[in-house]
Amino acid sequence: MIKVTNISCGYENKPILKNVSFSLTKQSHLTVFGLNGSGKSTLAKAICGLIDYKGSIKIDGTELRKLSYIERARRISYIPAKVELFEQYNTLEEFVLLGRYPHKAAYQNYTAKDHQITRNALQTMKIDSLSARSLHTLSSGQQQMALIAQALTQKSKIIIFDEPTANLDPANSLAFASQLVSLREKGISTILITHDLHLGHHMKAPVLFVDNGTAEYFADPELFFSDDSLQHRYAVTFSRRALGVVYD
Repeated sequence: MIKVTNISCGYENKPILKNVSFSLTKQSHLTVFGLNGSGKSTLAKAICGLIDYKGSIKIDGTELRKLSYIERARRISYIPAKVELFEQYNTLEEFVLLGRYPHKAAYQNYTAKDHQITRNALQTMKIDSLSARSLHTLSSGQQQMALIAQALTQKSKIIIFDEPTANLDPANSLAFASQLVSLREKGISTILITHDLHLGHHMKAPVLFVDNGTAEYFADPELFFSDDSLQHRYAVTFSRRALGVVYD
């Protein structure tokens, strides 16, 4: 579904990523780890076509550069770590409804089906009771859940999450992990960018570790989550427990 081959990119002639390669098949998951500033978010933006890159990114066999903005949006949803757009929309439901935009012709009104898809997404994220609230009155965690609901409304087959649990409490973080598993069962491929080793270990899926612009791919996540591997990559002593990865 996604095949990334030797991509390099950056900002203002400053290289960030260098010759990164990996692939993501249909109905699968990839967890991306890395230190702060290593290039994880840059990778997400490149895959979505938000920044230019050298190399090749193919979506369902088609080079990303050949897809229009709308065609990309129908295939990929991107939930960034930070968003500063919430004050521009009147209500939560109106914001989530915008996920249907890639499926609309110019000047076409939203249909009853669009509104039903939106309500379903709000219910899935358990924020339907907030649908009439102004976005700026929501907590940061509720705003994050609104972004996820909008991605579900978009109905793309690939969703990229950039630090989605950063503002979620433990209960909602656990609910989000369950939602990721549910998405795979629905045929959606997911890429999760996170610092949360517990969440990444829970996914039991391949890992991409980004370090200083380069990347290591682990088809077997247990190789990444070994004590020696974590200590080598994070320069911190870790130990494994039955329920995940915890600090000593």
